[in-house]
Amino acid sequence: MSSCAIVILNYNGEEMLKTFLPSVCMHSRYDVWVIDNASTDGSIDFLNANYPQIQQIKLEENFGYAGGYNAGLAEIQGQYDYYILLNSDVEVTSDWDLNLITWMKTHPDYAALQPKILSWKEKDTFDYAGAGGGFLDAYGYPYCRGRIWDTIEKDSGKYDDTIDVDWASGACMVVNASVFHQLSGFDPDFFAHMEEIDLCWRMRRSGWKIGYIGSVEVFHLGGATLDRASPKKMYLNIRNSLSMIYKNEASSRFFRIFVVKSLLEHLAAMSFVTQGKKEFSNAVLDAYRDFKVKKKTIEKFRPQLEGREEISRKGKVELVFWNWKVLGKKRFDQL
Repeated sequence: MSSCAIVILNYNGEEMLKTFLPSVCMHSRYDVWVIDNASTDGSIDFLNANYPQIQQIKLEENFGYAGGYNAGLAEIQGQYDYYILLNSDVEVTSDWDLNLITWMKTHPDYAALQPKILSWKEKDTFDYAGAGGGFLDAYGYPYCRGRIWDTIEKDSGKYDDTIDVDWASGACMVVNASVFHQLSGFDPDFFAHMEEIDLCWRMRRSGWKIGYIGSVEVFHLGGATLDRASPKKMYLNIRNSLSMIYKNEASSRFFRIFVVKSLLEHLAAMSFVTQGKKEFSNAVLDAYRDFKVKKKTIEKFRPQLEGREEISRKGKVELVFWNWKVLGKKRFDQL
């Protein structure tokens, strides 16, 4: 069995591949794979002509991020100890993959790991997706060191450490291959967005740890699939967040969280109407409607502890939005 496969998911990403594959091929030690989600552009022809050394898995339809990775990784299951899941719009740096896998090999109680993720456009600034390590507040809202809601910090070196986090970013994350498959991978119903947070939550509930290593840097373009400010992304984030919390929290705890989230997000929907952004208001309402329909078929996650201890909620930030919007705490070190 080989140590690692670097696996890039592609859907109509020919231009991204042209821009970012050169750094991946230049700086990577391990096998590189592309899972193609039934692209209709010139992605496959470009790979065949320019990167015959990259192995391909061609899917028959677009399964999204979650389903695409699940289907593709199932085809190489058993061949690798680790997968590095890498967005097609990420530039990597020297020895990035070797350093990530070396760390994982020396820390066998970790199921996932992410590097420091900086912006490709402004390389002294953190990226929105993952930044300096991801956390969840007590109501399941994600935030990062280096990024709280839309406030993004410059990289001053203070997140060059190595710490435990709540979740690793799907833009660039190492996962233990056997743990990934034992937990059935990503939830395919998510399609895209929040699926890596859900997976990391299930990993932690099964007694595994999630790590962040700031000595390894990558640069993420972001927004290559959906712009951060798109109604579609808002819909997926809200719907999938509700599903994730429902799966991973006790029913009584979920009810309390649901009441708070529902109040905040329906107030946001009303605000969008007054701003003339009805499409965003509809995204919120559609997300709640579809979650309620889907809820009947969602199974509660039951931890696979195998002698490990389940995670504790102790020390969590209560509500990161309140800290950011009302109390004016814009940086992680202010929380």
